[in-house]
Amino acid sequence: MSGGFDTRRFKAMERAGFNRIAARYADGAHLRAELAQALLGAAALAPGQRVLDLASGPGLLAADAAHRVHPGGMVLATDIAEGMLAEGAKRISDSGIELLFSAADAEHLCLADASVDRVLAGLALFMFPHPERALSEMHRVLAPGGRVALSVWGDRDNVPLISRAQDCIARLLPKPKVARPSVFRFGNPALLQTILEDAGFTEVSITACDFTCSFDDAESYWQAFLDLAGGAAEALSRLPEATQQALRNEVAADLAQHPRADGRPGCTVPARALIATAVRTP
Repeated sequence: MSGGFDTRRFKAMERAGFNRIAARYADGAHLRAELAQALLGAAALAPGQRVLDLASGPGLLAADAAHRVHPGGMVLATDIAEGMLAEGAKRISDSGIELLFSAADAEHLCLADASVDRVLAGLALFMFPHPERALSEMHRVLAPGGRVALSVWGDRDNVPLISRAQDCIARLLPKPKVARPSVFRFGNPALLQTILEDAGFTEVSITACDFTCSFDDAESYWQAFLDLAGGAAEALSRLPEATQQALRNEVAADLAQHPRADGRPGCTVPARALIATAVRTP
């Protein structure tokens, strides 16, 4: 990133935002369950494997992965937001799930070379200021023959789940002086493949995962967007209440384009993610 972009400030805002929404993010896991299962399936997990889950949040993917690599396996859930990790640890405390948590920056991992068999990164790569560094670290810590499995949002036209809210924000708020990394920046499969290959990965495979999310009303949709937005949610929370209400009103108007098929109140909003897998060759 360039043009005045401050990496440390960006990461601090993301950390604060995700710490703020930790519990709500975990509560909204059902909205992304189809995507999570598709990603875990693509990872080809098996008992005995060592797994690193990057930007793990409250360990939603990691907890499921832990079941799949039992017995004999190990899953390490990492994130820069320690509040997210604490929420995850609290939720599995009485579940019997064996899961390790550690605060870590995906661009600077404190793990030995070739120390894991799988790396997971669900809806994360686009959040890293320097994704090429994060991919280089993933490649470094994977054992030869190890696999990375990650998901990213598709192109913005196919992700109204996110773009509807973003469009309303763009219409009502001034353009930011310094642009944030776009959550859609890896929505082009060719670009995603190139950045993986540039990091040294081979056998790159990319598939689309289309799913929908239903909400009882516009307020529920807006809250779900905030519960995914991390640093953006932190910034929006600091706006005057009148501005926040104007945003909610604008969102409600736009969501009229996504009625539920059964005619009930509320909306059904589609989304597309890309799931990529790649291998570190010997």
